[in-house]
Amino acid sequence: MKSYVISLAAGLLVGIVYGLLKVRSPAPPVVALIGLLGILIGEQVPPLVRHLWQRQGTATSWVGQQVKPHVFGELPCSAELKASRDAKESQS
Repeated sequence: MKSYVISLAAGLLVGIVYGLLKVRSPAPPVVALIGLLGILIGEQVPPLVRHLWQRQGTATSWVGQQVKPHVFGELPCSAELKASRDAKESQS
């Protein structure tokens, strides 16, 4: 329920900004895409600021901390790459 309230509040805020900029909703495609780009960039700012603020040491494995499993599961890959991954997993 909390996510719905936050989503509604964000939508209201965007609606107010659209009203102030005199942009009709739904926005023209270019404006909408630029807005989505801003959202994507904005999602990356808080973790970056947290990292800079905490001044942690460099991670030994960036992949282990940043890369999450893909939403669709394991993506297709070549047989050589799959064999290489399996060999690495069996060594662990």
